[in-house]
Amino acid sequence: MIATMDWKIFTTIFATVLIAELGDKTQLATMLFAADKEVNKLTVFFAASLALVVASALGVLAGTFLAAYINEKTLAYIAGTGFIVIGAYTLYQA
Repeated sequence: MIATMDWKIFTTIFATVLIAELGDKTQLATMLFAADKEVNKLTVFFAASLALVVASALGVLAGTFLAAYINEKTLAYIAGTGFIVIGAYTLYQA
């Protein structure tokens, strides 16, 4: 069975992940590697890209595994609560 691309979901995921990644410590670390004059910029790009692909693949695998045991709505509540807790902790530390 060949799955068709759902472009609305694709665009939503792309925009969400792109915005979440902008300015985070991963992007800053990549920028620092690229700032090294002795390092090939393509090496930095491909290594960072591969790392993000692997991290995303782990997220998809974990989500697939969890969805087999936990209701999707419950997972959404857990994820939302996690983001709120992290945000509150970050504000508290500021």
